[in-house]
Amino acid sequence: MSNPDAPEGAVVRMAGVDVVRGQNHLLKGVDWVVEEDQRWVVLGPNGAGKTTLLQLAAAQLHPTRGEVRLLGETLGAVDVFELRPRIGLTSASLAQRIEPAERTGDIVVSAGYAVVGRWREQYDVHDLTRAAVLMEQWGVAPFANRPFGTLSEGERKRTQIARALMPDPELLLLDEPGAGLDLAGREDLVARLSDLARYHYAPAQVLVTHHVEEIPPGYTHALLLREGGIVAAGAADDVLTAEVLSETFGLSLSLTRTDGRFTARRAG
Repeated sequence: MSNPDAPEGAVVRMAGVDVVRGQNHLLKGVDWVVEEDQRWVVLGPNGAGKTTLLQLAAAQLHPTRGEVRLLGETLGAVDVFELRPRIGLTSASLAQRIEPAERTGDIVVSAGYAVVGRWREQYDVHDLTRAAVLMEQWGVAPFANRPFGTLSEGERKRTQIARALMPDPELLLLDEPGAGLDLAGREDLVARLSDLARYHYAPAQVLVTHHVEEIPPGYTHALLLREGGIVAAGAADDVLTAEVLSETFGLSLSLTRTDGRFTARRAG
């Protein structure tokens, strides 16, 4: 299990965290630590609390009880508007804020100002060069001048990741980046995320998904959630087992691993 007493240098540190809305406990008793060299996958069924957990890690939400420390700062005692630019985030809600007519290149470069799309901001050579390099790395450079709304779903997802990396964040949060992708789009994305996971200078990473097939090789740790509570958390090799997965999803499952990739099937 993750150690809630880990060093203060942890990128994410949650201790005794509850999130309650009315009669609903979205998270309960969560202790979780992410170190700067770790790459975490968060797994669980619908309603498990995955998105709520990510909102806390993104400084978009405060806990009802417990403590959340992000990049050495405590939520509730820090200006979140100064903290958020240090955290890269991709999510469906962010994608919905992007105007379809916005140029793809502007979506990426404007992340440096924490805005979506260009207006009157001035960008220097460093900003423009970094945006160009990231777009090349994520395979969207040819679409720099195209409206975001004309891109395929895979191209949109990769544009959002390039944007999330633009401010050189200390923490990268990916909320279901494989959702809505066809097989080719998913496999291309998983390969690129695997490369990023293995890059020594990349930020700490947390990826939320429903599917073990979307876990990129190179991800080191896993946290499994069910009904707002942690089923298991720790090194991926230890906690990604058929038994733990079955408990998490409430179904008897078999789990296989080939060349670093997982596949889950109903057992029997």
